[in-house]
Amino acid sequence: MRYYSLNDYCKKTFGEKVYKLSLNAGMTCPNRDGSLSYTGCFYCSEGGSGDFASDSSLPIAAQLTEARRRLSSKTDCRKFIAYFQAFTNTYAPVEYLEKIFYEAISDPSVCVLSIGTRTDCFNDEIYDLLSRLNNIKPVWIELGLQSIHQSTLDAMNTHTKVSDFTVVCNELNKRSIKVIAHLILGLPGETKEMMLESVDFAAKSNIFGIKLQLLHVLRNTKLAELYEKDPFPLFSLEEYCDFIVDCIERLPPGMVIHRMTGDGPRKLLIAPMWSTDKKRVLNTINQNLIKRNTYQGRFFM
Repeated sequence: MRYYSLNDYCKKTFGEKVYKLSLNAGMTCPNRDGSLSYTGCFYCSEGGSGDFASDSSLPIAAQLTEARRRLSSKTDCRKFIAYFQAFTNTYAPVEYLEKIFYEAISDPSVCVLSIGTRTDCFNDEIYDLLSRLNNIKPVWIELGLQSIHQSTLDAMNTHTKVSDFTVVCNELNKRSIKVIAHLILGLPGETKEMMLESVDFAAKSNIFGIKLQLLHVLRNTKLAELYEKDPFPLFSLEEYCDFIVDCIERLPPGMVIHRMTGDGPRKLLIAPMWSTDKKRVLNTINQNLIKRNTYQGRFFM
C-alpha cells in the first residue's frame, strides 16, 4: 500500500512544496457562545484549536504577510495554503465570510483556501459562497468528525452528530469541494476497535483527505480537569506509532493523509509529553511502516 502524504499531493498538484499559513478570523463557536453550550468540546483549547494561528486583531492580508515572514527563515517556499484554523470558520454572517475568504484568495501566493469548521454550521448561502470561491481557487473544508460513536461525542460535549457529517460531505461533494475529516485517536473510553470503526467510516465516506490526531490533554480544558481527577489511559509512543499503521492499512491508497500525530503547544500540554518530539514520533511510524511493508520508506508530513 502506498502512503499518499499532503506533501506528495501538493508537489504533484502545484509543482512544489506548499506550506500552511494558520489564520484567525476572530470566530467563536456555537458550542462556546451559549447556542449549544458555554463549555466547548472538552478537548478543545482556549484558542479554539488555533493556538498556532495569527493574531485575530490583524486583517487577513496582514496575517498572511506576518505568517510568511515567520517562515522566511526556514524556507523559500512560494506557495501557501490559507488555513482558517481557530474556532468555527463558517459560523458567521455570510457577508463577513465572503470578505475574509476573498481577501485570503486574492493573495497571489495562496493556492488553496482551507477552512476548519463544524458540521452543524452550514446553510445554502454558505454552500453557494464556497462554490463560488472554489471556482477561483481550490477550497478544502476540514470537518471535525472526531469519532463515529455518539456516546463518545456526547461525553466530550461536542453537540455533533455523525449524520450531519454525512449530509455536509454530500453537499460539498456535489459542488466538487474537497473534504478533510478530523479524527481524534485516544478519546476517553474508546477502545482501539472503536477507533478503527471511525477510520473505516472515514475511509468509505468519499472524502479527499484525513487528519489522524493524537489526543492531547491541554491545560485549561475540561478534559484536563477529568484527567487530573481520574487519569484515563493514554497511548504510549510505541502503542500509538504501531496503531497508526493499523489505521493507514484501512485507508484507500488515494486518500491524502494530512496529519498523523498533531502538535500540542508545549506551554499547554499536560500529556502525553512524548508527543513533543515530533521527529521521533514520525521516525518511529516510518520504521513501523517499513517493517510491515506498507510504505516505500519515504518520510511524510
